[in-house]
Amino acid sequence: MTISSRAIGAAAAAALLVPLAGCASGAPESGPIPAPKPTSSSSAAGSTEPTPTAPHSQGVDPGAYPTYVALGDSFTAAPLASKTDPGDGCLRSRHNYPALIAAAMAGTKLDDRSCAGADTTSLIGVQNTPQGVVPAQFDALATDTSLVTVGIGGNDFGIYGTLIGTCPGLRASDPTGSPCQDQLTAGGTDQLLAEVAKLGPRLTSTIAGIRDRSPDAEIVVVGYPSAIAAGSTCPDLLPLADGDYAYAARINAALAETQKRAAKKADALYIDTFAASEGHDICSPDPWVNGQVTSADTALAFHPLLAEQRAVAQLVLRALPPHGVVGG
Repeated sequence: MTISSRAIGAAAAAALLVPLAGCASGAPESGPIPAPKPTSSSSAAGSTEPTPTAPHSQGVDPGAYPTYVALGDSFTAAPLASKTDPGDGCLRSRHNYPALIAAAMAGTKLDDRSCAGADTTSLIGVQNTPQGVVPAQFDALATDTSLVTVGIGGNDFGIYGTLIGTCPGLRASDPTGSPCQDQLTAGGTDQLLAEVAKLGPRLTSTIAGIRDRSPDAEIVVVGYPSAIAAGSTCPDLLPLADGDYAYAARINAALAETQKRAAKKADALYIDTFAASEGHDICSPDPWVNGQVTSADTALAFHPLLAEQRAVAQLVLRALPPHGVVGG
């Protein structure tokens, strides 16, 4: 069946609206932000977009990781970053970083369970999408799984949704000030930083849960990219008040640092996408994350571009032990 890119974009927007439903305060409780309508109506199935070349395996032995499970949220699924099948509502790009990693390693079979809107509870429990219910991502893990990548956490407690869903709406009230920071730090406590702090134990437990189910697997925690730079302003792409760019950048950095600490504590490999993406924020000339306009040929609003997915794939391939896990 041929599915138009406009239909995919509509499915993407619907997928992102689900986690926002029922939030009385106006701040998302969980999940990414609702997306604008796509800007392109070309057919994704019949697109002339060239198939991205898989990155080199960086010396990983053929068959070193025969069974690969990818876990994560929309920064792993990468909606609309290349051809996307709306399928089960998870909106996985056919050329997201798990697909590129698997393509670069001969003899590797990928089971990609990443899903737009997922948080850490989606790893152990079912997740509702506009297309129905998808099973717990951990269901893909087995004792013979040899490689697991996991990139998750930003949807927990509505961290990313508040940052990108709520803060832009406050710009009009004080375009040159910092209305989002002022609102979220009223009373002397930074609400978002407090939520980020609560995320750490969840991520540590996530890694422990993976290891329990797949004891011989190489576990790789993939960090979030630097989407927002403190010294930049670009209201057409990222409509924050001038003073809120620095605040949003601090939350972005704290989120990545929390992932890094959890990986270190659990003795898992960490892919520092945040450091690697410096200079590739939304406002930069060479962004790795899309701005506020969804394009069915480019990426979902405020989500990874294909360039970011290719860079992450290369980082993972360079970090993997070439012969697989010792004893695995």
